[in-house]
Amino acid sequence: MSAPRSTTASTAHTRGRRPLVDLGDPVEADRAFRVSLAWRELRRGSSTSALRDYLFGVGPEAIEPGQMDALDVLLTRECWRMAEFAEALRVDPSTATRTAQRLVNAGLAVRRTLADDGRVVLVGASPEERRRHRAVAERRTAALSRLLAEFSSDEREQLADLLGRFVGALDDLVVELGNGPGNELGGDPTDTGTNR
Repeated sequence: MSAPRSTTASTAHTRGRRPLVDLGDPVEADRAFRVSLAWRELRRGSSTSALRDYLFGVGPEAIEPGQMDALDVLLTRECWRMAEFAEALRVDPSTATRTAQRLVNAGLAVRRTLADDGRVVLVGASPEERRRHRAVAERRTAALSRLLAEFSSDEREQLADLLGRFVGALDDLVVELGNGPGNELGGDPTDTGTNR
């Protein structure tokens, strides 16, 4: 049950830069605070040992959450060129190479070279990876089904839409920041769009 990349990602250049939210407004500040708390709790909740153990297993059968992310991508094709795998993971090629090597070392992926060009390295899922990934995906589906049962059909639709937009906005923010420290966000923080 791998999630497709957000269709709203990297659209800032087509929709124009929006004004910043005025966090001096107590209502907006409260909303931002609630979102930041929820985001923090999502990160904490998803890494608690009980849920992690349920989702990813324990002992020699366990899959690390980072491995599962890579395996979700890896299983969408028969095999990947390393540059394409890096792009799909949204990491630099050296990080994708290290990730693939850890998967190979764990028996979760296989590595080979292209028949007509030995310089091109391909990585693909191993039969063991497919089995272990399927078991984790089934547990993940059961947990998500249980979580979504707390919401009505309309609320689930809204949640999916809003989370997709949130991911897209986060992708846009990363592009705007230039993927590096020291970059400033564009725009005047006092420009909330009310003076236009």
